Amino acid sequence: MDVERFDAAADAEAGRALYGVYLAGAPVDEPDGPAMSERVFGGLLERGWCAEPRENWLARDGSAVVGGYSLELPDRENRDRAGLTLLVAPERRRAGIGTVLLRHATARAAELGRWTVSSEVLAGTPGDGFARAMGARADLVENRRTLDLTAMPAGHLAGLRESALAHADGYTLTSWDGLTPDEWLDPVARLNEALADAPHGAGEQPQVWNSGRVRLADQLSLAKGMRRYSVAAVHVATGELAALTQVSVEDEVPSWGHQEMTAVVRPHRGHRLGLLTKVAMLEWLAEREPQLRSVQTWNGETNAHMVAINEALGYRDPRRVTAWLLPTRVPAGAGQP
Repeated sequence: MDVERFDAAADAEAGRALYGVYLAGAPVDEPDGPAMSERVFGGLLERGWCAEPRENWLARDGSAVVGGYSLELPDRENRDRAGLTLLVAPERRRAGIGTVLLRHATARAAELGRWTVSSEVLAGTPGDGFARAMGARADLVENRRTLDLTAMPAGHLAGLRESALAHADGYTLTSWDGLTPDEWLDPVARLNEALADAPHGAGEQPQVWNSGRVRLADQLSLAKGMRRYSVAAVHVATGELAALTQVSVEDEVPSWGHQEMTAVVRPHRGHRLGLLTKVAMLEWLAEREPQLRSVQTWNGETNAHMVAINEALGYRDPRRVTAWLLPTRVPAGAGQP
């Protein structure tokens, strides 16, 4: 088996081949949710979510593409870590290919000065069993929940909005789609940094945000073919942006929405602004994206406050997602030979 590095921006054929491996495995690797479109997948191979450096590798057995991996190399924070997405063609699994690729990836991460590789895997999937077999250590556990918009009772959102407004005197809502307005770039950066006190993995450094990083994230999202919607709460007395929630919809998978960040800056917590902005978002999406049928969200398992909000909205069927950590040297004899 040959493992070759490729440039995702220059080698569309290799990127398409790796996407084919991902798509074939998605029914068992990512059940109960939509597979990424090729455009989003390719955008991640090229520039990640926010232009983090990456390396992409493709594995061939003769002329057949049997797997590959993408290695994310954070350059702003967590520079001792590498994020790993490892893929093996379903018909070639349990034959040692995953082990070869993991050893290749951890060796490459070590060469680049990374002490740990991390990968997020849904519980009960083949990747979950593989991570355990390879001796990986479970770190942050999150839950992925789905909101079925077609099953929402009439008047449900209106009732939640009324209950939230009773605690939100002195705040007003604003919204935008696409790029963040210039006047909100710095406040949105502060709201992203407010996520630092959400559950995170052991030793994981919170992201540092500024206006440039906000704008770049916006631009990359649009380049991947994602329509992003933002709803914010503004403190009337000070004009401060107090809370923000964002949802994106893929051009090529328009029936699914993807909940992105929801944050409230500390001085404005306790006013039900998280619930208020998320209710307003769903009401807005009903107008702008009437074809939406489902929305998915992720929360740390211990984030009781946000879990309660999502369950009140109607998010159900939590699926555990574990961030597995592995030192950049795989123990000899672990996994499939």
